[in-house]
Amino acid sequence: MRFISSSVVALGLAVPALAYPRPPVVHRGSPNPSRAAAVKAAFRTSWDAYHQYAFPHDDLHPVSNGFDDNRNGWGSSAIDGLDTAIIMGDADVVNTILQRVPQINFTTTAVANQGISVFETTIRYVGGLLAGYDLLKGPYSSLVTNQTLVDNLVKQAASLANGLKVSFNTTSGVPDPTVYFNPTVRNSGASSNNIAEIGTLVLEWTRLSDLTGNPLYAQLAQKGESYLLKPTGRPEAWPGLVGTYVSTRDGTFQDSNGSWSALSDSFYEYLIKMYLYDPVAFANYRDRWVLAADSTIAHLASHPTTRKDLTFLSQYSGKTTSPQSGHLASFAGGSFILGGILLGEQKYIDFGLQLTDSYFATYSQTASGIGPEGFQWVDSANSSSAKPPSSQASFYSTSGFWVTSGYYILRPETLESIYYAYRITGDSKYQDMAWKAFNAITTVCRAGSAYSSINDVTQANGGGPSDDMESFWFAEALKYAYLIFAEESEIQVRSDGGNKFVFNTEAHPLRIR
Repeated sequence: MRFISSSVVALGLAVPALAYPRPPVVHRGSPNPSRAAAVKAAFRTSWDAYHQYAFPHDDLHPVSNGFDDNRNGWGSSAIDGLDTAIIMGDADVVNTILQRVPQINFTTTAVANQGISVFETTIRYVGGLLAGYDLLKGPYSSLVTNQTLVDNLVKQAASLANGLKVSFNTTSGVPDPTVYFNPTVRNSGASSNNIAEIGTLVLEWTRLSDLTGNPLYAQLAQKGESYLLKPTGRPEAWPGLVGTYVSTRDGTFQDSNGSWSALSDSFYEYLIKMYLYDPVAFANYRDRWVLAADSTIAHLASHPTTRKDLTFLSQYSGKTTSPQSGHLASFAGGSFILGGILLGEQKYIDFGLQLTDSYFATYSQTASGIGPEGFQWVDSANSSSAKPPSSQASFYSTSGFWVTSGYYILRPETLESIYYAYRITGDSKYQDMAWKAFNAITTVCRAGSAYSSINDVTQANGGGPSDDMESFWFAEALKYAYLIFAEESEIQVRSDGGNKFVFNTEAHPLRIR
Protein backbone atom coordinates (compact mmCIF):
# COMPACT_ATOMS: atom_id res chain seq x y z
CA MET A 1 0.00 0.00 0.00
CA ARG A 2 1.43 3.38 -0.70
CA PHE A 3 1.82 6.66 -2.43
CA ILE A 4 2.77 8.56 -5.55
CA SER A 5 6.49 8.70 -6.25
CA SER A 6 8.71 11.46 -7.54
CA SER A 7 8.77 9.68 -10.90
CA VAL A 8 5.03 10.18 -11.18
CA VAL A 9 5.34 13.84 -10.29
CA ALA A 10 7.93 14.11 -13.05
CA LEU A 11 5.25 12.92 -15.45
CA GLY A 12 3.24 15.98 -14.52
CA LEU A 13 0.78 14.27 -12.16
CA ALA A 14 0.50 16.34 -9.04
CA VAL A 15 0.11 14.58 -5.72
CA PRO A 16 -3.30 15.64 -4.39
CA ALA A 17 -3.44 17.54 -1.15
CA LEU A 18 -5.69 16.25 1.58
CA ALA A 19 -9.19 17.59 1.11
CA TYR A 20 -9.47 18.77 4.70
CA PRO A 21 -6.97 19.58 7.42
CA ARG A 22 -6.08 16.65 9.60
CA PRO A 23 -7.38 16.65 13.16
CA PRO A 24 -4.86 18.00 15.65
CA VAL A 25 -2.46 15.45 17.09
CA VAL A 26 -1.99 15.74 20.82
CA HIS A 27 0.92 13.33 21.29
CA ARG A 28 3.34 13.13 18.40
CA GLY A 29 5.10 9.81 18.02
CA SER A 30 8.71 9.26 17.04
CA PRO A 31 10.97 6.29 16.35
CA ASN A 32 11.39 4.12 19.43
CA PRO A 33 14.65 2.16 19.27
CA SER A 34 13.99 0.06 22.37
CA ARG A 35 10.61 -1.13 21.12
CA ALA A 36 12.00 -1.74 17.63
CA ALA A 37 14.77 -3.81 19.22
CA ALA A 38 12.18 -5.88 21.10
CA VAL A 39 10.43 -6.71 17.82
CA LYS A 40 13.78 -7.62 16.24
CA ALA A 41 14.48 -9.90 19.18
CA ALA A 42 11.16 -11.69 18.64
CA PHE A 43 12.03 -12.10 14.96
CA ARG A 44 15.43 -13.54 15.82
CA THR A 45 13.94 -15.94 18.40
CA SER A 46 11.50 -17.13 15.74
CA TRP A 47 14.16 -17.40 13.04
CA ASP A 48 16.68 -19.22 15.24
CA ALA A 49 14.07 -21.82 16.16
CA TYR A 50 12.92 -22.21 12.57
CA HIS A 51 16.51 -22.47 11.33
CA GLN A 52 17.42 -25.07 13.93
CA TYR A 53 14.38 -27.30 13.66
CA ALA A 54 12.67 -26.65 10.31
CA PHE A 55 14.91 -24.95 7.72
CA PRO A 56 14.74 -25.34 4.72
CA HIS A 57 11.20 -26.69 5.07
CA ASP A 58 8.11 -24.48 5.16
CA ASP A 59 6.80 -23.94 8.68
CA LEU A 60 8.06 -24.70 12.17
CA HIS A 61 5.90 -26.43 14.77
CA PRO A 62 7.48 -24.72 17.78
CA VAL A 63 6.08 -26.91 20.56
CA SER A 64 7.03 -30.28 19.06
CA ASN A 65 9.97 -28.76 17.12
CA GLY A 66 8.74 -30.47 13.97
CA PHE A 67 7.95 -28.94 10.61
CA ASP A 68 5.57 -29.15 7.67
CA ASP A 69 5.78 -28.59 3.94
CA ASN A 70 2.22 -27.37 3.45
CA ARG A 71 3.46 -24.65 1.08
CA ASN A 72 5.02 -27.24 -1.23
CA GLY A 73 8.33 -27.56 0.57
CA TRP A 74 10.13 -24.60 -0.99
CA GLY A 75 10.87 -22.93 2.35
CA SER A 76 7.98 -20.51 2.77
CA SER A 77 9.13 -19.15 6.14
CA ALA A 78 12.57 -18.36 4.73
CA ILE A 79 11.28 -16.64 1.59
CA ASP A 80 8.51 -14.85 3.49
CA GLY A 81 11.01 -13.72 6.12
CA LEU A 82 13.72 -12.51 3.74
CA ASP A 83 12.63 -8.91 3.33
CA THR A 84 11.84 -8.56 7.03
CA ALA A 85 15.41 -9.63 7.81
CA ILE A 86 16.65 -7.14 5.19
CA ILE A 87 14.64 -4.28 6.70
CA MET A 88 15.88 -5.20 10.18
CA GLY A 89 19.46 -5.24 8.88
CA ASP A 90 20.11 -8.85 9.90
CA ALA A 91 22.83 -9.72 7.38
CA ASP A 92 23.39 -13.23 8.77
CA VAL A 93 19.80 -14.27 8.18
CA VAL A 94 19.68 -12.53 4.81
CA ASN A 95 22.78 -14.33 3.56
CA THR A 96 21.56 -17.69 4.86
CA ILE A 97 18.36 -17.30 2.83
CA LEU A 98 20.14 -15.97 -0.25
CA GLN A 99 22.46 -18.96 -0.26
CA ARG A 100 19.45 -21.25 -0.17
CA VAL A 101 17.38 -19.62 -2.91
CA PRO A 102 19.29 -20.95 -5.96
CA GLN A 103 19.10 -24.47 -4.52
CA ILE A 104 15.28 -24.51 -4.53
CA ASN A 105 13.70 -26.44 -7.38
CA PHE A 106 10.59 -24.42 -8.15
CA THR A 107 9.70 -26.62 -11.13
CA THR A 108 8.39 -29.56 -9.10
CA THR A 109 7.12 -30.69 -5.71
CA ALA A 110 8.70 -33.49 -3.72
CA VAL A 111 5.25 -34.97 -3.18
CA ALA A 112 3.46 -36.21 -6.29
CA ASN A 113 0.06 -34.66 -7.02
CA GLN A 114 0.47 -32.06 -4.27
CA GLY A 115 -1.77 -29.08 -5.06
CA ILE A 116 -0.17 -25.67 -5.35
CA SER A 117 -2.27 -22.63 -4.43
CA VAL A 118 -1.61 -20.04 -7.12
CA PHE A 119 -2.70 -17.26 -4.75
CA GLU A 120 -0.66 -18.32 -1.72
CA THR A 121 2.38 -19.14 -3.84
CA THR A 122 2.22 -15.77 -5.58
CA ILE A 123 1.86 -13.63 -2.48
CA ARG A 124 4.43 -15.52 -0.38
CA TYR A 125 7.07 -16.84 -2.77
CA VAL A 126 6.88 -14.62 -5.87
CA GLY A 127 6.20 -11.52 -3.76
CA GLY A 128 8.91 -12.40 -1.26
CA LEU A 129 11.55 -13.02 -3.91
CA LEU A 130 10.76 -9.83 -5.83
CA ALA A 131 10.68 -7.70 -2.69
CA GLY A 132 14.05 -9.07 -1.62
CA TYR A 133 15.41 -8.08 -5.03
CA ASP A 134 13.88 -4.59 -4.98
CA LEU A 135 15.26 -3.90 -1.51
CA LEU A 136 18.75 -5.30 -2.12
CA LYS A 137 19.04 -3.45 -5.43
CA GLY A 138 17.74 -0.31 -3.77
CA PRO A 139 17.81 1.10 -0.24
CA TYR A 140 19.48 -1.94 1.35
CA SER A 141 22.10 -2.61 -1.34
CA SER A 142 24.94 -2.32 1.17
CA LEU A 143 23.73 -5.40 3.05
CA VAL A 144 24.90 -7.90 0.41
CA THR A 145 27.99 -7.80 -1.79
CA ASN A 146 27.31 -10.87 -3.96
CA GLN A 147 25.07 -9.50 -6.70
CA THR A 148 24.67 -12.92 -8.30
CA LEU A 149 22.76 -14.04 -5.22
CA VAL A 150 20.51 -10.99 -5.54
CA ASP A 151 19.92 -11.56 -9.25
CA ASN A 152 18.93 -15.15 -8.49
CA LEU A 153 15.84 -13.83 -6.70
CA VAL A 154 14.22 -12.65 -9.94
CA LYS A 155 15.39 -15.72 -11.85
CA GLN A 156 13.75 -18.00 -9.31
CA ALA A 157 10.56 -15.94 -9.22
CA ALA A 158 10.33 -16.29 -12.99
CA SER A 159 11.02 -20.03 -12.79
CA LEU A 160 8.14 -20.41 -10.37
CA ALA A 161 5.77 -18.20 -12.39
CA ASN A 162 6.59 -20.18 -15.54
CA GLY A 163 5.00 -23.18 -13.87
CA LEU A 164 2.15 -21.29 -12.22
CA LYS A 165 1.04 -19.73 -15.52
CA VAL A 166 -0.71 -23.02 -16.42
CA SER A 167 -3.43 -21.77 -14.07
CA PHE A 168 -4.47 -19.28 -16.77
CA ASN A 169 -5.08 -22.08 -19.28
CA THR A 170 -8.85 -21.74 -18.99
CA THR A 171 -11.35 -20.82 -21.68
CA SER A 172 -11.78 -17.33 -20.16
CA GLY A 173 -8.30 -16.64 -18.83
CA VAL A 174 -9.66 -16.50 -15.27
CA PRO A 175 -6.98 -18.40 -13.34
CA ASP A 176 -7.64 -21.82 -11.88
CA PRO A 177 -7.01 -21.68 -8.11
CA THR A 178 -4.83 -24.81 -7.99
CA VAL A 179 -2.05 -26.22 -10.16
CA TYR A 180 0.21 -29.26 -10.03
CA PHE A 181 3.84 -29.63 -11.08
CA ASN A 182 4.42 -33.33 -10.35
CA PRO A 183 4.21 -35.63 -12.28
CA THR A 184 2.94 -33.18 -14.94
CA VAL A 185 2.35 -29.43 -15.03
CA ARG A 186 -1.42 -28.91 -15.12
CA ASN A 187 -4.28 -27.06 -13.45
CA SER A 188 -7.11 -28.58 -11.46
CA GLY A 189 -9.88 -27.90 -13.96
CA ALA A 190 -11.94 -26.03 -11.34
CA SER A 191 -15.13 -24.44 -12.66
CA SER A 192 -14.78 -21.27 -10.59
CA ASN A 193 -12.40 -19.20 -8.48
CA ASN A 194 -12.96 -16.50 -5.86
CA ILE A 195 -12.18 -12.83 -6.37
CA ALA A 196 -9.41 -12.75 -3.76
CA GLU A 197 -7.48 -15.49 -5.52
CA ILE A 198 -8.13 -14.00 -8.97
CA GLY A 199 -7.54 -10.39 -8.00
CA THR A 200 -4.44 -10.78 -5.82
CA LEU A 201 -1.98 -11.80 -8.51
CA VAL A 202 -1.84 -8.66 -10.60
CA LEU A 203 0.67 -6.68 -8.52
CA GLU A 204 3.27 -9.43 -8.27
CA TRP A 205 2.90 -10.64 -11.87
CA THR A 206 3.04 -7.09 -13.23
CA ARG A 207 6.16 -6.39 -11.19
CA LEU A 208 7.71 -9.61 -12.49
CA SER A 209 7.10 -8.46 -16.06
CA ASP A 210 8.66 -5.10 -15.30
CA LEU A 211 11.78 -6.72 -13.83
CA THR A 212 12.23 -9.44 -16.46
CA GLY A 213 11.11 -7.52 -19.53
CA ASN A 214 8.71 -10.36 -20.36
CA PRO A 215 5.20 -8.86 -20.72
CA LEU A 216 3.44 -12.22 -20.56
CA TYR A 217 3.19 -12.38 -16.76
CA ALA A 218 1.41 -9.03 -16.53
CA GLN A 219 -0.82 -9.82 -19.51
CA LEU A 220 -2.04 -13.07 -17.95
CA ALA A 221 -2.81 -11.58 -14.55
CA GLN A 222 -4.44 -8.46 -15.99
CA LYS A 223 -6.63 -10.55 -18.30
CA GLY A 224 -7.93 -12.50 -15.31
CA GLU A 225 -8.47 -9.26 -13.41
CA SER A 226 -10.42 -7.72 -16.30
CA TYR A 227 -13.50 -9.80 -15.48
CA LEU A 228 -13.52 -8.32 -11.96
CA LEU A 229 -13.19 -4.75 -13.22
CA LYS A 230 -16.10 -5.12 -15.66
CA PRO A 231 -18.34 -7.62 -13.89
CA THR A 232 -21.03 -9.58 -15.74
CA GLY A 233 -23.37 -12.32 -14.65
CA ARG A 234 -24.93 -11.96 -11.22
CA PRO A 235 -25.29 -8.25 -10.34
CA GLU A 236 -23.22 -6.26 -7.88
CA ALA A 237 -24.91 -5.92 -4.51
CA TRP A 238 -24.07 -2.21 -4.66
CA PRO A 239 -21.76 -0.34 -7.03
CA GLY A 240 -18.27 -1.77 -6.68
CA LEU A 241 -19.26 -4.51 -4.24
CA VAL A 242 -19.21 -7.64 -6.35
CA GLY A 243 -19.92 -11.29 -5.67
CA THR A 244 -17.39 -13.89 -4.58
CA TYR A 245 -17.17 -16.65 -7.21
CA VAL A 246 -16.37 -16.22 -10.90
CA SER A 247 -16.65 -18.82 -13.64
CA THR A 248 -13.35 -19.94 -15.14
CA ARG A 249 -15.28 -20.80 -18.32
CA ASP A 250 -16.61 -17.37 -19.24
CA GLY A 251 -15.64 -14.98 -16.42
CA THR A 252 -19.19 -14.33 -15.21
CA PHE A 253 -20.03 -13.79 -11.54
CA GLN A 254 -21.85 -16.71 -9.94
CA ASP A 255 -23.32 -14.89 -6.92
CA SER A 256 -23.82 -11.49 -5.30
CA ASN A 257 -22.32 -12.33 -1.90
CA GLY A 258 -19.24 -10.82 -0.34
CA SER A 259 -17.36 -9.03 2.41
CA TRP A 260 -13.99 -7.46 3.21
CA SER A 261 -12.94 -10.79 4.68
CA ALA A 262 -11.91 -14.22 3.39
CA LEU A 263 -12.36 -14.96 -0.34
CA SER A 264 -12.83 -11.27 -1.18
CA ASP A 265 -10.53 -9.12 0.96
CA SER A 266 -7.35 -8.64 -1.03
CA PHE A 267 -9.19 -8.05 -4.32
CA TYR A 268 -10.32 -4.71 -2.89
CA GLU A 269 -6.89 -4.17 -1.32
CA TYR A 270 -5.12 -4.48 -4.69
CA LEU A 271 -7.41 -2.07 -6.53
CA ILE A 272 -5.95 0.94 -4.74
CA LYS A 273 -2.47 -0.58 -4.59
CA MET A 274 -2.31 -1.00 -8.36
CA TYR A 275 -3.19 2.68 -8.66
CA LEU A 276 -0.24 3.40 -6.39
CA TYR A 277 1.97 1.13 -8.50
CA ASP A 278 1.17 3.14 -11.62
CA PRO A 279 -1.59 5.79 -11.40
CA VAL A 280 -1.70 6.24 -15.17
CA ALA A 281 -1.90 2.63 -16.30
CA PHE A 282 -4.24 1.58 -13.48
CA ALA A 283 -6.58 4.56 -13.11
CA ASN A 284 -9.55 2.25 -13.73
CA TYR A 285 -8.52 0.17 -10.71
CA ARG A 286 -8.76 3.34 -8.63
CA ASP A 287 -12.25 4.00 -9.97
CA ARG A 288 -13.41 0.52 -8.96
CA TRP A 289 -11.93 0.98 -5.48
CA VAL A 290 -13.75 4.29 -5.05
CA LEU A 291 -17.06 2.64 -5.97
CA ALA A 292 -16.45 -0.18 -3.49
CA ALA A 293 -15.27 2.19 -0.76
CA ASP A 294 -18.27 4.51 -1.07
CA SER A 295 -20.70 1.58 -1.10
CA THR A 296 -18.95 0.07 1.93
CA ILE A 297 -19.33 3.28 3.93
CA ALA A 298 -22.97 3.60 2.87
CA HIS A 299 -24.11 -0.01 3.31
CA LEU A 300 -21.64 -2.20 5.23
CA ALA A 301 -20.57 0.08 8.09
CA SER A 302 -22.33 -1.26 11.18
CA HIS A 303 -22.48 -0.20 14.82
CA PRO A 304 -23.23 -2.69 17.63
CA THR A 305 -26.27 -2.03 19.79
CA THR A 306 -24.15 -2.01 22.95
CA ARG A 307 -21.21 -0.05 21.54
CA LYS A 308 -22.42 2.42 18.93
CA ASP A 309 -18.98 4.05 19.06
CA LEU A 310 -17.55 1.01 17.23
CA THR A 311 -17.66 0.52 13.45
CA PHE A 312 -17.36 -2.96 11.95
CA LEU A 313 -17.91 -4.17 8.38
CA SER A 314 -20.86 -6.47 7.74
CA GLN A 315 -20.96 -9.26 5.20
CA TYR A 316 -23.61 -9.17 2.48
CA SER A 317 -25.75 -11.45 0.37
CA GLY A 318 -27.30 -9.27 -2.29
CA LYS A 319 -28.62 -6.28 -0.40
CA THR A 320 -29.06 -8.26 2.83
CA THR A 321 -26.29 -7.61 5.33
CA SER A 322 -25.12 -9.82 8.17
CA PRO A 323 -23.31 -8.30 11.17
CA GLN A 324 -20.31 -10.61 11.37
CA SER A 325 -16.66 -10.08 10.65
CA GLY A 326 -13.24 -11.31 11.65
CA HIS A 327 -9.54 -10.73 11.96
CA LEU A 328 -8.92 -10.86 8.22
CA ALA A 329 -11.21 -7.85 7.67
CA SER A 330 -9.26 -5.70 10.11
CA PHE A 331 -6.86 -4.79 7.28
CA ALA A 332 -9.62 -2.61 5.79
CA GLY A 333 -8.77 0.34 8.02
CA GLY A 334 -5.36 0.53 6.42
CA SER A 335 -6.82 0.21 2.93
CA PHE A 336 -9.16 3.14 3.48
CA ILE A 337 -6.35 5.23 4.96
CA LEU A 338 -4.11 4.48 1.98
CA GLY A 339 -6.91 5.35 -0.42
CA GLY A 340 -7.54 8.59 1.39
CA ILE A 341 -3.89 9.56 1.17
CA LEU A 342 -3.59 8.75 -2.52
CA LEU A 343 -6.85 10.44 -3.50
CA GLY A 344 -6.69 13.40 -1.13
CA GLU A 345 -9.99 12.37 0.45
CA GLN A 346 -10.26 12.91 4.19
CA LYS A 347 -13.50 10.91 4.40
CA TYR A 348 -11.61 7.72 3.58
CA ILE A 349 -8.91 8.48 6.12
CA ASP A 350 -11.50 9.21 8.81
CA PHE A 351 -13.39 6.00 8.05
CA GLY A 352 -10.15 4.02 8.03
CA LEU A 353 -9.24 5.38 11.45
CA GLN A 354 -12.68 4.44 12.76
CA LEU A 355 -12.21 0.90 11.52
CA THR A 356 -8.69 0.69 12.93
CA ASP A 357 -9.80 1.81 16.39
CA SER A 358 -12.81 -0.51 16.31
CA TYR A 359 -11.03 -3.67 15.20
CA PHE A 360 -8.30 -3.01 17.77
CA ALA A 361 -11.10 -3.02 20.35
CA THR A 362 -11.51 -6.73 19.61
CA TYR A 363 -8.00 -7.07 21.05
CA SER A 364 -8.38 -4.85 24.07
CA GLN A 365 -11.63 -6.48 25.21
CA THR A 366 -10.53 -10.14 25.32
CA ALA A 367 -8.86 -11.81 28.29
CA SER A 368 -5.77 -12.58 26.25
CA GLY A 369 -5.50 -9.12 24.70
CA ILE A 370 -5.65 -10.65 21.21
CA GLY A 371 -8.47 -10.39 18.68
CA PRO A 372 -10.42 -13.48 17.60
CA GLU A 373 -10.57 -15.08 14.18
CA GLY A 374 -14.33 -14.47 13.93
CA PHE A 375 -16.92 -12.41 15.79
CA GLN A 376 -20.49 -11.17 15.57
CA TRP A 377 -22.66 -8.36 16.92
CA VAL A 378 -26.23 -7.05 16.81
CA ASP A 379 -26.55 -4.24 14.31
CA SER A 380 -27.95 -1.09 15.91
CA ALA A 381 -29.93 -0.32 12.75
CA ASN A 382 -31.39 -3.84 12.52
CA SER A 383 -31.69 -5.36 15.97
CA SER A 384 -33.58 -8.37 14.59
CA SER A 385 -30.25 -10.03 13.78
CA ALA A 386 -28.94 -12.93 15.86
CA LYS A 387 -28.41 -12.36 19.57
CA PRO A 388 -25.33 -13.42 21.52
CA PRO A 389 -25.37 -16.79 23.27
CA SER A 390 -26.20 -16.52 26.95
CA SER A 391 -22.64 -17.40 27.87
CA GLN A 392 -21.41 -14.23 26.14
CA ALA A 393 -24.31 -11.87 26.82
CA SER A 394 -22.45 -10.01 29.54
CA PHE A 395 -19.33 -9.80 27.40
CA TYR A 396 -21.36 -8.39 24.51
CA SER A 397 -22.92 -5.72 26.69
CA THR A 398 -19.51 -4.23 27.44
CA SER A 399 -17.50 -5.18 24.35
CA GLY A 400 -19.91 -4.74 21.44
CA PHE A 401 -19.18 -8.16 19.92
CA TRP A 402 -19.11 -11.80 20.80
CA VAL A 403 -16.61 -14.40 19.68
CA THR A 404 -17.64 -17.01 17.12
CA SER A 405 -14.14 -18.36 16.33
CA GLY A 406 -11.73 -17.94 19.21
CA TYR A 407 -8.46 -19.09 17.73
CA TYR A 408 -5.58 -16.86 16.62
CA ILE A 409 -2.91 -17.94 14.13
CA LEU A 410 -0.42 -15.04 14.44
CA ARG A 411 -2.41 -12.94 11.99
CA PRO A 412 -1.09 -9.45 11.12
CA GLU A 413 -4.09 -7.49 9.82
CA THR A 414 -4.83 -5.44 12.94
CA LEU A 415 -1.19 -4.41 13.26
CA GLU A 416 -1.26 -3.56 9.55
CA SER A 417 -4.05 -1.02 9.97
CA ILE A 418 -2.45 0.39 13.11
CA TYR A 419 0.69 0.93 11.04
CA TYR A 420 -1.19 2.98 8.43
CA ALA A 421 -3.04 4.88 11.15
CA TYR A 422 0.23 5.85 12.77
CA ARG A 423 1.84 6.86 9.48
CA ILE A 424 -1.05 9.19 8.53
CA THR A 425 -1.64 10.75 11.96
CA GLY A 426 1.75 10.54 13.65
CA ASP A 427 -0.22 10.01 16.83
CA SER A 428 1.70 8.02 19.44
CA LYS A 429 -1.54 6.37 20.58
CA TYR A 430 -1.19 4.06 17.60
CA GLN A 431 2.32 3.15 18.65
CA ASP A 432 0.92 2.34 22.07
CA MET A 433 -1.82 0.20 20.49
CA ALA A 434 0.79 -1.69 18.50
CA TRP A 435 2.98 -2.18 21.55
CA LYS A 436 0.04 -3.48 23.56
CA ALA A 437 -0.90 -5.92 20.78
CA PHE A 438 2.71 -7.02 20.25
CA ASN A 439 3.22 -7.67 23.96
CA ALA A 440 -0.01 -9.64 24.21
CA ILE A 441 0.91 -11.77 21.20
CA THR A 442 4.50 -12.43 22.27
CA THR A 443 3.41 -13.24 25.83
CA VAL A 444 0.40 -15.46 25.16
CA CYS A 445 1.74 -17.11 21.98
CA ARG A 446 5.23 -17.83 23.33
CA ALA A 447 5.46 -21.61 23.28
CA GLY A 448 8.24 -24.12 22.90
CA SER A 449 11.12 -22.76 20.85
CA ALA A 450 9.29 -19.78 19.34
CA TYR A 451 5.70 -18.51 18.96
CA SER A 452 2.60 -20.54 18.25
CA SER A 453 -0.97 -20.14 17.12
CA ILE A 454 -3.39 -20.43 20.04
CA ASN A 455 -6.80 -21.99 20.55
CA ASP A 456 -8.93 -19.45 22.44
CA VAL A 457 -8.32 -15.72 22.81
CA THR A 458 -11.14 -15.45 25.36
CA GLN A 459 -8.90 -17.20 27.89
CA ALA A 460 -6.06 -15.30 29.51
CA ASN A 461 -3.58 -18.00 28.55
CA GLY A 462 -4.92 -18.26 25.01
CA GLY A 463 -6.35 -21.71 25.58
CA GLY A 464 -3.01 -23.33 24.89
CA PRO A 465 -0.84 -23.49 21.75
CA SER A 466 -1.89 -25.32 18.60
CA ASP A 467 1.76 -25.80 17.58
CA ASP A 468 2.01 -23.89 14.31
CA MET A 469 3.95 -20.79 13.25
CA GLU A 470 2.75 -19.62 9.84
CA SER A 471 5.22 -17.88 7.56
CA PHE A 472 3.22 -14.64 7.64
CA TRP A 473 4.38 -14.22 11.23
CA PHE A 474 7.80 -13.43 9.71
CA ALA A 475 6.51 -11.55 6.67
CA GLU A 476 3.73 -9.43 8.11
CA ALA A 477 3.08 -9.33 11.85
CA LEU A 478 6.69 -8.75 12.86
CA LYS A 479 7.39 -6.40 9.93
CA TYR A 480 4.45 -4.09 10.63
CA ALA A 481 5.20 -4.10 14.35
CA TYR A 482 8.82 -3.21 13.64
CA LEU A 483 8.07 -0.45 11.13
CA ILE A 484 5.76 1.32 13.58
CA PHE A 485 8.80 1.92 15.82
CA ALA A 486 11.60 2.03 13.25
CA GLU A 487 13.43 5.02 11.83
CA GLU A 488 12.29 6.78 8.70
CA SER A 489 13.35 4.98 5.55
CA GLU A 490 12.61 4.75 1.86
CA ILE A 491 10.07 1.98 2.35
CA GLN A 492 8.04 3.66 5.09
CA VAL A 493 4.56 4.83 4.11
CA ARG A 494 4.45 8.60 3.85
CA SER A 495 1.38 10.77 4.24
CA ASP A 496 2.68 13.52 1.95
CA GLY A 497 3.28 11.55 -1.25
CA GLY A 498 6.67 10.59 -2.57
CA ASN A 499 6.29 6.90 -1.75
CA LYS A 500 8.52 4.53 -3.67
CA PHE A 501 7.24 1.13 -2.54
CA VAL A 502 3.89 -0.62 -2.25
CA PHE A 503 3.30 -3.53 0.13
CA ASN A 504 1.70 -6.62 -1.34
CA THR A 505 -0.91 -8.42 0.74
CA GLU A 506 1.87 -10.43 2.43
CA ALA A 507 3.61 -7.14 3.37
CA HIS A 508 6.35 -7.59 0.77
CA PRO A 509 7.45 -4.10 -0.40
CA LEU A 510 7.70 -3.83 -4.18
CA ARG A 511 9.18 -0.79 -5.89
CA ILE A 512 6.54 1.14 -7.81
CA ARG A 513 6.99 2.16 -11.44
